Amino acid sequence: MLEKLTGVEERFVNVEKLLSDPEVIKDQQAYRQYSREHAELSKIVSVFREYKHVTENIQESKGLLKDGDEEIKELAREDIQASTARLEELEGKLKWLLIPKDPNDEKNIVLEIRAGTGGEEAGLFAADLFKMYTKYAESIGWKVEVLSKHATGVGGLKEIIALIKGKGAYSRFKYESGTHRVQRVPVTESQGRIHTSAVTVAVLPEPEEVDVKVEPDEIRVDVFRSTGPGGQSVNTTDSAVRITHLPTGLVVSCQDEKSQHKNKAKAMKVLRARLYDKMVSEQNDKISADRKSQVGTGDRSERIRTYNFPQSRATDHRIGLTLYKLESILEGDLQEIIDALVTHHQSLAIQNAEAESRNAA
Repeated sequence: MLEKLTGVEERFVNVEKLLSDPEVIKDQQAYRQYSREHAELSKIVSVFREYKHVTENIQESKGLLKDGDEEIKELAREDIQASTARLEELEGKLKWLLIPKDPNDEKNIVLEIRAGTGGEEAGLFAADLFKMYTKYAESIGWKVEVLSKHATGVGGLKEIIALIKGKGAYSRFKYESGTHRVQRVPVTESQGRIHTSAVTVAVLPEPEEVDVKVEPDEIRVDVFRSTGPGGQSVNTTDSAVRITHLPTGLVVSCQDEKSQHKNKAKAMKVLRARLYDKMVSEQNDKISADRKSQVGTGDRSERIRTYNFPQSRATDHRIGLTLYKLESILEGDLQEIIDALVTHHQSLAIQNAEAESRNAA
């Protein structure tokens, strides 16, 4: 690990020199690329330099154990104990920082929420989940833009697709993909019986245009009139847009805007995200099972969380976490759950990396 870290530090120093090179400064694309690399490497190098400093401090303190003054020796022992504990913390952090990062972590996301089994109750809970994610995103300062929405007519949502813009959005939301189950008494239930409904969530990284190139001859664009929950026309112009990606058969529709141009732009955002997700999924399918567990975000058909209203309980089944503050969670207080998921996956990633290292040795 130390050899790898030394190499990272050397690269960091070289990149710093490149950023002050007049030729690089002239080339804006190269400058942006080196700036991003410098920012990523600095996270590792700052911890590594502290690690080296603490290691040196321990060696110096060990030398003081030979001193004849008992008070100095006692101070040295205390310093060694504190520094050793700090060294272990830094070592764990470095192991995590050295693991190859998901290249999508810093991207915006396209969030897709769809009502599943449960009829109207599923649609109502889909609306609850969207409100929960919106409040969480806004609490961090991220922006939420609805790309497509299909309401049920009773305050629920059959489907909603939204763009969440914020640095690191994918790194925080990616573990939300899957089936979310709700257990509660529906407002339409006169007998007070608890019903179980399901909603599916998909979190897709928003790709840049260079990540996914869609040629004009690869898509078919159809226009039609927007319709409301009951199928009735809501305007008199053909502003709604349906885009079909001919090579894959993927279809995306958008009718929320009155402008055909705006609907097409939103539909293209969703199409690119789905194409990018398809491409990444196909790449991951070629990777070994161990490697997939490190970088994957979970099967979207998997039941990942249950929201139980009678007990005011939210349980994440992947990590066995249960919190009795459902009302707060549905108001966007997701940080504790997300932090626990991130920590869990970090631990798995470190274990996989150590296992790979032992096998290589």
